[in-house]
Amino acid sequence: MRVARWMPRSCAPLKPNQGGMSKNLSELSGRKGLGNNLFERIAEVSAVPEGDKGLRIEKLAEEFLVGTANVHGSLTFYDFLRPENQGKKVYVCNGSACLCARTQEKVHEKLGHHFSADEIGHMTCLGRCHENSAFHYDGKNYSGHAIEHIEDLVHGDRKNGLDEYRTGHIGNPVLTRARIQGPGAYQEMLEKLVDTAPDDVLNEIIASKLRGRGGAGFPIGLKLEGCRKEAGETKFIICNADEGDPGAYSDRYLLEKQIWSVLFGMQIAGYVTGASHGVLYIRGEYPEAIQVCQEAIQALHNHGLVGGDILGTGFGFEFRIIKAQGAYICGEETALINSIEGQRPEVRIRPPYPTQQGLFNKPTVVNNVETLAALPFILEHGGAAYADLGTDKSSGTKLMSLDSAFRRPGLYEVEMGTPLRDVIDLLGGGFRYSVKAMQIGGPLGGIVPVSEIDNLNVDFESFSNAGFLLGHASVVCIPGDFPMIRYLEHLFDFAAYESCGKCFPCRLGTKRGHEMMKKAVNGEYKIDRTLLSDLLDTLEQGSLCAHGGGIPLPVRNALAYFEAELQPYFQ
Repeated sequence: MRVARWMPRSCAPLKPNQGGMSKNLSELSGRKGLGNNLFERIAEVSAVPEGDKGLRIEKLAEEFLVGTANVHGSLTFYDFLRPENQGKKVYVCNGSACLCARTQEKVHEKLGHHFSADEIGHMTCLGRCHENSAFHYDGKNYSGHAIEHIEDLVHGDRKNGLDEYRTGHIGNPVLTRARIQGPGAYQEMLEKLVDTAPDDVLNEIIASKLRGRGGAGFPIGLKLEGCRKEAGETKFIICNADEGDPGAYSDRYLLEKQIWSVLFGMQIAGYVTGASHGVLYIRGEYPEAIQVCQEAIQALHNHGLVGGDILGTGFGFEFRIIKAQGAYICGEETALINSIEGQRPEVRIRPPYPTQQGLFNKPTVVNNVETLAALPFILEHGGAAYADLGTDKSSGTKLMSLDSAFRRPGLYEVEMGTPLRDVIDLLGGGFRYSVKAMQIGGPLGGIVPVSEIDNLNVDFESFSNAGFLLGHASVVCIPGDFPMIRYLEHLFDFAAYESCGKCFPCRLGTKRGHEMMKKAVNGEYKIDRTLLSDLLDTLEQGSLCAHGGGIPLPVRNALAYFEAELQPYFQ
């Protein structure tokens, strides 16, 4: 059973310069640095037996000079740390792709032969959207036909955990062609980097017009420039690898298959801004990615390519991996920063922005995996070469995750501006069965009816102008016979469960939306259109971040394009 993760709290409006308590907690948390951070210490406490946990919480709070309520509030927020979820032995993916593929009921049934109901939890999402039937057991992910071998897995045979998916591209590949293969090539690129003035590298990044690939589409060059101008010896580069959008596995691909580009992209960002610390915040649902990253960073250490004075150049940069503990909201950059600090991962009021006051109140740049992984191409070929790819306002390429509804599911790279029809037919091979719509860009992305495919190109402007959202460019197909009202219930359920709880519109509005949809699905209630419209307006206009503010988009898309199907559920 799901347990709401928010607690009632005051909703008095904050002015931009308020929030002193949070700022003080950031300073206290930062006293011990990344090497002994409060978040990881809290994760250690979660595994302590209940009888000893209270004392350990008090000692930890005393050590970091914070309140016990702060530590307890953080510990009980995350899926993998909260007391009611301790003792889970296996987790079933409940992401949108697996829901629409209708594979998870069978997974639950087969797991039930080996585990009690209390031992089975949920995860969202495992990045196995290309073959579904996904579950997590004993620190590893499984999907596809692995559930048929659950008895072997339980008895120690783990050979069925690997998965394979197609990769391909249209146009000039930037991310799906390995630009750096191992420490040797890494060193060559690093030597080129330090032989170039930081201002010149920054100018090339600005000239590339590269926009963040995590959803918002903000130019990374402006972030790096803003951080560079901030005073201070301590600055951070954070790779946001908490890819929580159900249906997306592009970041997983980069972390597991193109890790050298990701790490070097972080070092480029550090060199430009003057940051000497890089944090990879990787979702706990990606254990294989964490292992690959650890091994790659160790290899860099072995070759002297990280540290205080790399190759005698005077440039220093260290990496730190932080394993996330199950919270979708940590994909929002300020919630992620709070998480690393050991605070509840609630969204911060802005300004100040992270480039001004980020991790431990120091200037910080947060970008997602795909954005940082593109920087080596820009260093190698120049900003103009990257800007020549794609469109004027949406330069470069985009990774797209296609789910199992396609004949050729997989991870594909396309130049921005590529017709969506080419992605679906030329790369994906078309649909395996009747599909009426696709949700593109995660749970906050638009619901695109198949009738609109020929009107869209893969770029920010095309999707925005049509009333959709490119976002992470994950594609979850909604089958022709899958009730749209049930899909909307699923979206509101997800949004309510994953709300950080800081602002009233999101905390309460997503829950009210879920109640509406659930009652309508069960035939207990006819939805009042005016009431729903007011609710969506409140979410959109009053939420602090894109979590609450974004969920109205797919709902409105569904109401606009599937009015006849949804009519019976409304007054």
